Amino acid sequence: MNTWKRTVGCGELTVTDVDATVRLNGWVNRRRDFGDLVFIDVRDRTGLVQVVADASVSRDVLEQAGALGREYVVAVEGAVRLRRPGTANAAMATGEIEVAAARIDVLNASEQLPFGVADDEFQASADETLRVQYRYLDLRRPDMYRRLKLRHQAVKYIRDFLDGHGFLEVETPLFTKSTPEGARDYLVPYRLNPGMFYALPQSPQQYKQLLMVGGVERYFQIARCFRDEAQRADRQPEFTQLDLEMSFIEQEDVLSLIEELHIGLVRAMSGKSMLTPFPRFTYDEAMDLYGTDKPDIRFGLEVVRLNGIAARCDFGVFRSAVDAGGGVAAVRYPGGSALSRREVDELGAMAREAGAGGLATIAVTELSAAHVKSALSRYFDATEMEAILTACHAEQGDLLCLVADAEPDTVNVAISRLRLEIGRRLNLRSPDMLCFCWITDFPLVKWDEANERWDSEHHPFTMPHEQDLPKFDTDPAAIRAHCYDLVCNGQESGSGSIRIHRADIQERVFDLLGISRERQQERFGHILKAFSYGAPPHGGIATGIDRLIMNLLGEANIREVIAFPKTGMGYDPLMDSPSRVDQEQLDELGLAVKRQKQ
Repeated sequence: MNTWKRTVGCGELTVTDVDATVRLNGWVNRRRDFGDLVFIDVRDRTGLVQVVADASVSRDVLEQAGALGREYVVAVEGAVRLRRPGTANAAMATGEIEVAAARIDVLNASEQLPFGVADDEFQASADETLRVQYRYLDLRRPDMYRRLKLRHQAVKYIRDFLDGHGFLEVETPLFTKSTPEGARDYLVPYRLNPGMFYALPQSPQQYKQLLMVGGVERYFQIARCFRDEAQRADRQPEFTQLDLEMSFIEQEDVLSLIEELHIGLVRAMSGKSMLTPFPRFTYDEAMDLYGTDKPDIRFGLEVVRLNGIAARCDFGVFRSAVDAGGGVAAVRYPGGSALSRREVDELGAMAREAGAGGLATIAVTELSAAHVKSALSRYFDATEMEAILTACHAEQGDLLCLVADAEPDTVNVAISRLRLEIGRRLNLRSPDMLCFCWITDFPLVKWDEANERWDSEHHPFTMPHEQDLPKFDTDPAAIRAHCYDLVCNGQESGSGSIRIHRADIQERVFDLLGISRERQQERFGHILKAFSYGAPPHGGIATGIDRLIMNLLGEANIREVIAFPKTGMGYDPLMDSPSRVDQEQLDELGLAVKRQKQ
């Protein structure tokens, strides 16, 4: 062979190539030896093709083929031909043809792999740490390549879409100032002045606002962000988001743009169904209907509030919960009256894990208050029980699940989890649906009981509703923000807001958060100064790229859509990081390590 370079991809060959001489590069996916015939499936990123070494053509090539091992890297030259009648493989895109090898060169041998990478031998339950440790092998699997390719195509779609809407892609610094936004910053020591630190950005928030002050007007970035927080299946310490900002706009402009982007993207990249236009709920509506600001709207079974009925009943637990400022909520379990005692107890345990004292149930064996089965029957007369059945839209065979607590948050967490569990058990949370919705009008601040202070519900740069400005001094909890979240199937998919663009309002928000004027200048003086030089009204959003790809592919674990992810606790078994550094490096940076007590 004069050169080992390919002329065509393995998966690109078709019957139109019959009689053509081709050169292939790839990995030996499988070898089958039949003496005078050796069949090799050669794989590259385009797919598989069968290569045949035939003693009647070349015994040297046959011997070469017989010596090949799994995952050897090879170059093959040969003629494309139709497979013999009856031997076509309908499961392969190239199953009608094969390549008769005239020459095989081994470009590199391979030791035995720690796990199989062929589709039919890889087990999805394989140890995840092992897969990440040998990620370069895991990436050889066609399924992993498909995920990376879709990610590439999705990001390209986003770039093309925003370019068509007049946006400018601008990179912002990765070394910035530490301004914690609810999670810990990753700090980078500054060698030239020991004791000084950069921070890796949790988001480009301030930079993109400064770009608006600079007159860019329409900015976006596929931004790398970093947050030192607890790891979950849908989170990583470093992640990628679509970050954008627009000047001279209102909230509706951002929502309609992002909705158009996501509808087009899902239709172009996925066969999943959607609800369009995206339903919209205010924060208060979402909490009332679903007990959460991240509702899964693939199914109904909305939460029913029973405070009015509970306040008048003889059941002390319910009545005291309402009197204390909490409440009573219910969710309907269609067909749930047939559940076993153990299955009902599992629901009760779930409510207790969420902080509730327990779970009350009403089994609607017949659609009549006189024929329900419930320990509550002794406390509610027929009229009150009928009112509960009516409020919950109960049907014969249903089980009504009721939660009460003096803390509204506890009621919401418990009833929301029960609703999701019922949806799971009844297979109502279809993986083939992507149900986006908007949540708007979040509270500007929330009270931190432990530290006795107000904290931002999202971040301190969010514009409050103008009509709520008088409430800063009287009722901060009632201040609504021009803030919006994009939610998909019960997960936050993006978050944004109309930003504060006036220094006086920004200072007032900082004051409410307990940040002294001296501290404001130290941490945020640059942006306050920028606002004094004619900052335009502006707003934007950031949506998670990793979670978007998860949703498009129906993956439950974010690590499946990232080329080189971290495992639990932010550990990278491939590079064995984080790791210790030499004392010489620490001395140069002016750092000393303080060991934590075990």
